[in-house]
Amino acid sequence: MRNSPRWSNGSVNCRLEWRPSRLLQTVLIVLGVLAAVSVLASEMPRLFAWPVAIASFGYGLWQARSEGRRCRPVFWFPGNGRPPTVDGAPMVDARLHWRGSLAFLRWRDRAGGRWRHAAWWPDTLPAAQRRELRLAAGDGEAGRHRRDRAP
Repeated sequence: MRNSPRWSNGSVNCRLEWRPSRLLQTVLIVLGVLAAVSVLASEMPRLFAWPVAIASFGYGLWQARSEGRRCRPVFWFPGNGRPPTVDGAPMVDARLHWRGSLAFLRWRDRAGGRWRHAAWWPDTLPAAQRRELRLAAGDGEAGRHRRDRAP
């Protein structure tokens, strides 16, 4: 007879709503400003430099605005070998890659077979949700100290 309660139900799942990163939007605006300043600092004739500088700054603003207006899909990683879904549609060949605290997801949509992608920046995915995503996606590196675990 077992007296201790069961702490886990055996399923690892994760529900994430993607949202645009304010950090990325800020970086895009700063890059537009730096591009404009670099054009003005170059030896390009002023007659051509000002329109190029204004266009590069405007392009940076446009990129930041379009990033902020992207649709907000909901991702569901049910774990236990079941396929993940995005907005209720199953993802085919989903791959999750990590670069530090950045998470990159690539998958094929079932309807057209086109590759789709999503990226979570540190300001959109807190540490607790990053851990939850690593566990639900089946990442073998979910534990920080692999030496501490038995083979």
